[in-house]
Order: sequence, then C-alpha cells, then structure tokens
Amino acid sequence: MSQQAFAWLLLSASVIAEVAGTVALRHADGFTRLVPSLLVGACYAGAIWLMAIAVRHLEMGLTYAVWAGSGTALTALLGILWFGESASALRLAGLGFIVVGVIALNLGSR
Repeated sequence: MSQQAFAWLLLSASVIAEVAGTVALRHADGFTRLVPSLLVGACYAGAIWLMAIAVRHLEMGLTYAVWAGSGTALTALLGILWFGESASALRLAGLGFIVVGVIALNLGSR
C-alpha cells in the first residue's frame, strides 16, 4: 500500500474518531458525566493525532477540508438518523453540497 493510500485511511479513521467524539459530547451532558467526557477527550485527541500523520503525505488544505466536510456531513446525518433531528430538504441539500465539495476537492488535487 502506498503512503498516500495509507494517509487516506488514516484520515478516514480521523473523521470517524472526530464524529465519535462529537456523539459522545452529546452524552457528556456538559462534561458532568465521566465516561462520555473521557471518551470526548480521547476521540478528539485521536482524531487530531491521526490527521497530523495523514497531513505528512497529503496537502494540508485538502486534508483539513475533507476532514471538516466529511465530519460535518457524517455528524449531521447521524443527528438525523439517531437523534431525530430535522431532515428538511434544505438540510439534506446542504449535506449533498458538502459531499460534492469533498469529491471536487479530491478530483482537483490529482
């Protein structure tokens, strides 16, 4: 496996860790619950660490844009599916725009 392919895997793991931390944040109840609060810190630290390794082999702007956009879209989707948050047409269109933007950034970097 090439270093760049491995970097993309690390970036994907970073996004998953960041989203897991955000879901745990909802359950931490303002950092008043110990286990979810510790999970928030561990997930966010892991996400940044994984992204720091990935950025060694990927462009910084592309890495951060993919990380932030993918994390935002996945977090919003989980909010809709797991927490019953609004699934308005405008919100779904916004998610679509994020996905298209991430794809365009990937294609533009080649």
